[in-house]
Parts: sequence; C-alpha cells; structure tokens
Amino acid sequence: MAILVTAEMAGVTTDQYDALNSKLQALPGNPFEGCLSHVCVPTDSGLVIHDLWESEQAMQKFMGLVMPVAQELGLPQGSRPEVHRVHNYWVP
Repeated sequence: MAILVTAEMAGVTTDQYDALNSKLQALPGNPFEGCLSHVCVPTDSGLVIHDLWESEQAMQKFMGLVMPVAQELGLPQGSRPEVHRVHNYWVP
C-alpha cells in the first residue's frame, strides 16, 4: 500500500539538502527504489519534504540509508515525519 510521508527539516538548508542528495546518488544500486515521487520545498525555517512511497517497507529501507549519511553531514535531526496511507494516486 502506498504511503505519503511529510517531513519538516528545521534548520536544514538547500545546500545541505543538495550535498545529502549527491551522496545518496553516489551509493551503489538505487537508494531511492520504491519512491514514486519526491518534492523538497524551502521554508523560512528549513525544508519540508513530501515523498510518495510504494510501501512503508520501501520508505524504511531508504531511511536506513539516508540517516547515517545525514548524520555524517551533521544535519540536524528532524521531527518525526507524518505518514499517511494513500487511497489513490496517479501521474499525468
């Protein structure tokens, strides 16, 4: 079942996000496997991330990869993301 994840990342800049994304893209395989859509929105206090995942298991696998890289880069720990079950989605 697809899930929508919204994570507020207070104190994280777009430069830090870009550095994190570059490191993740350099990992072997496809660290984003199972991610159907990703949006990063800058705010006055940091970033808000919206991800559509094919399943909670895919999202958990990704979190196991992203968290060590985020810690390595010294990114502040965000609040617990909101996770919602998706009734339907489509891509035009």
